[in-house]
Amino acid sequence: MKQSEYLAHDAVGLAGLIARREVSAAEVLEAAVSRLEAVNPAINAVIYTDLAAARAEAERPREGPLSGAPFLVKDYAAHVVGWPTSAGSRLYQHEVAAADAPIVSAYRRAGLVIFGKTNLPELGLDATTEPDLHGPTRNPWDVERTAGGSSGGSAAAVAAGIVPAAHASDAGGSIRIPASCCGLFGLKPSRGRVSFAPVSDGIAGFDAQHAVTRTVRDSAALLDAVCAPQIGDPYSAPPQQRPFLEECRRDPGVLRIGFTTEAFEAGVISAECRQAVTSTVSLLAGLGHVVEEFAMPAGLDAAVAASSAVLAGHIAADLDDRAQQLGRPIVEADVEPLTFARYQHAKGYSASDYVRALRIVHGYGRAVAGLFSRFDVVVTSTLGSPPVALGVLRGAAPGAAGVARRAFMPNTRIFNLTGQPAMSMPLAWTDGGLPVGVQFVAAMGAEATLFRLAAQLEQAAPWAARRPRLI
Repeated sequence: MKQSEYLAHDAVGLAGLIARREVSAAEVLEAAVSRLEAVNPAINAVIYTDLAAARAEAERPREGPLSGAPFLVKDYAAHVVGWPTSAGSRLYQHEVAAADAPIVSAYRRAGLVIFGKTNLPELGLDATTEPDLHGPTRNPWDVERTAGGSSGGSAAAVAAGIVPAAHASDAGGSIRIPASCCGLFGLKPSRGRVSFAPVSDGIAGFDAQHAVTRTVRDSAALLDAVCAPQIGDPYSAPPQQRPFLEECRRDPGVLRIGFTTEAFEAGVISAECRQAVTSTVSLLAGLGHVVEEFAMPAGLDAAVAASSAVLAGHIAADLDDRAQQLGRPIVEADVEPLTFARYQHAKGYSASDYVRALRIVHGYGRAVAGLFSRFDVVVTSTLGSPPVALGVLRGAAPGAAGVARRAFMPNTRIFNLTGQPAMSMPLAWTDGGLPVGVQFVAAMGAEATLFRLAAQLEQAAPWAARRPRLI
């Protein structure tokens, strides 16, 4: 299979070629491997491969809309039996998964050929992918800039054409941030839509698993493959009426859409990102939707502040569990400065603080849910600016980096706290050719609304033909 042919198709398209016997799954995998060898040294997106296992898997593809399509998983949560699972940290670098996670089993049943794992910041705790363990992932649109985080390795791999889609997760924007940085479609599902089994949950329900993709239909097909609840899940999303892939073929109708060009948490939205929103609003109005400016309900700052206590508690629990496994305390040399600072910070919270914080967050979730009695969808800038230079967000001083981080991602985290589905779409580019994402949010469980609207926008303002210089 020629590289030009491989790059021309999304995952559903590749699976269609294989189903029609125009090409074999083995040939498609070799095209992915060739692409990996050509571009990964420049971007450092993929940090582990098992080509022997993948080649064996490609010889026995299963039936399904994704059968035979090559795929990568983030080195977090999506454990693959026998593979290392470092979560980007020295503390776990020698850990090997004893079994496939249920999401990986679901990917295999869908026929995906998983051949490697992608880079992420340590424990997925940053908005840029620059871990000490594996080194920085570079943005294919400009290798001196961040690919975003924490699913930066997955986004860079898709943007560079290694795979058409890759697993990702999102606890504060970690699907949408790298999707915006790398010019991709990235949807964070509703709380409980995709199980975190076998673990209890993802940071009190803040975290979500799904994917970054080049096309809307790939995202829908992948979500169809993994959205079955697992026994014992603490959260569940409202069941969908029909497959999400089918929703992509349905007209969204006339939607009531709220929009803002403001930053929710901190800083000021850049001119490029504001323009992306206003241009999108004009496009939506031209498509017949009813658009109106909106403001977030009062209490946002308190909810964000409270969420810090929840996140700190989960970091502390994870590292304390690791200390128990190792039979010794966690020391500063075990982890990166940001992780250790958060670990120490957690020691200042009590159990009462944790419960009170959750009450504040859940209370604000009810207020935001009320927005969707007025609107079907709300639209914001995904980020505060286009992708910044490597090193800006990571920084030597956690305090300075924290200020930059909040200004970079002011609009994503809140919808992790409240649980609604949210997607970033690559609907704008800067004059210098960098992608700019626009964020769309719908009511809890309303991924169908987002997929219908996304498919309409993809047709009205297609982006797939735009490729980074690396391609």
